[in-house]
Amino acid sequence: MSRSTPEALTPLQQSLLTIKKLKQQLLQARSASREPIAVVGIGCRFPGADTPERFWDVLIEGRDLSRDIPSDRWDVDAHYNPDPAAPNGMYTRRGSFLDDVYSFDAQFFGLSPRETRSIDPQHRLLLEAAWEALENAAIAPSTLSGTRAGIFVGISAFDHALRLAQMDRDADAHSGIGNTLSAAAGRLAYTLGTMGPCLAVDTACSSSLVAVHLACQQLRNGDCSLALAAGVNLILLPDITSHLCKAQMLSPDGRCKTFDSRADGYGRGEGGAVIVLKRLSDALAHGDRVIAVVRGSAVNQDGRSGGLTVPNGAAQEQVIKEALRQAGLSPADISYIEAHGTGTILGDPIEIEALASVFGPGRHENQPLRVGSVKTNVGHLEAAAGIAGLVKVLLALRHETLPRHLHVEKPNTHIPWSRLPIRVCTESAPWRTGDGRLAAGISSFGITGTNAHVVVEEAPAAVRGEAGSERPSHVVTLSAKTAATLAALEARYAAYLAAPDAPAVADVGFTSNCGRDHFAYR
Repeated sequence: MSRSTPEALTPLQQSLLTIKKLKQQLLQARSASREPIAVVGIGCRFPGADTPERFWDVLIEGRDLSRDIPSDRWDVDAHYNPDPAAPNGMYTRRGSFLDDVYSFDAQFFGLSPRETRSIDPQHRLLLEAAWEALENAAIAPSTLSGTRAGIFVGISAFDHALRLAQMDRDADAHSGIGNTLSAAAGRLAYTLGTMGPCLAVDTACSSSLVAVHLACQQLRNGDCSLALAAGVNLILLPDITSHLCKAQMLSPDGRCKTFDSRADGYGRGEGGAVIVLKRLSDALAHGDRVIAVVRGSAVNQDGRSGGLTVPNGAAQEQVIKEALRQAGLSPADISYIEAHGTGTILGDPIEIEALASVFGPGRHENQPLRVGSVKTNVGHLEAAAGIAGLVKVLLALRHETLPRHLHVEKPNTHIPWSRLPIRVCTESAPWRTGDGRLAAGISSFGITGTNAHVVVEEAPAAVRGEAGSERPSHVVTLSAKTAATLAALEARYAAYLAAPDAPAVADVGFTSNCGRDHFAYR
């Protein structure tokens, strides 16, 4: 029997056929709008760690990276005053800082020394971390040139611009554009040659997690083929610290004692990270290593809470529920929450009560929701706080281990722990306790009310192909732009390959040949 042509169909049949096609298109659109987003690369600069591997060491060893404010930032003695009301003073001498924020390989990125001096060090950190994130993903950065790759950067601080103004330095062609927030994203796109969406995001403390949310949206919409989501924060001047002391938001000892009765404010921290994102279907088709997947995310606002800077528990509940809805997961599917967890008397109880409202009903007391906060290790990275927590969770998923949450001596008495199915991870522990897939939520709440929540899940099981023929030797290509950096690269690779958990030389060779840009010194 021959199939009828559309012209031969009755009007009713044509209508039914149209409805069927529209339903198929709707289902496809809904499927695309919820496609998991694969994290395929990480680059980072955190206190005590300049690689993801070293950051994991910090987390699993339970290290507290707070220390005295470095002398290259400002004269602490000239500003310190234990009285919060003292003019232009600060009652803390500590925080969590990077060792060196001014060194930069300008030649590598084609920048002149004069231009480099005018550029905000936050932009320079992002260039380095983005390059390393792409190499971590085995993506040669030059291959992004001309593509619709997207750039999404969470950034709020502008200390370097203030420093230049205080130095009364004459403005030049580089100092203006070199210190705008938009240039933090624009310079990345310019350096890599990307032509997709490019924006800087400033929602205060939630900036970087909002950037991740936007990157995932743009990938699902098809507006970009690959995305870099980032966050950065550097502390170069005393001004903001002094203002925060006036509001009594900071802890005198520079530590976030999150969920502890001694919680007395947060410790400032600095650093940044860049993650490489792709649609999961694309990552699998390209044979990428998938670190984890973003299942869903959401952003909202506190609205009229008890004050501009006062958290709104109801809004926190709503943003988490919406992220779960977008992820297609239930509260029971989530076994860990990386909390915003600043370590304040007001904020910590509000956050735990909101978590209990969402995740408590129906949860068995023998399988409590576990919570922790990276802020107890490296302080509150403000605009980069969300991505710091996300990187922690990505590494915990890879190692199937929950790192220890620090500084809890006596649990906060304003939180009714005994009636809540929530436990703080005061000791490192295996994450997997059953047969289900590992999934977690990450929260980040801006000081002026913009909230973000991201739901991530462990990577899908690897699809193993047939083993190839074993070769007697392999080629590992190393290259750099100078002889000195090539020598340093050789030493790093030698140590990397000599480590007990080193990957197969064949894999290292493939990545060095196909996942790296190649330079004159080889």
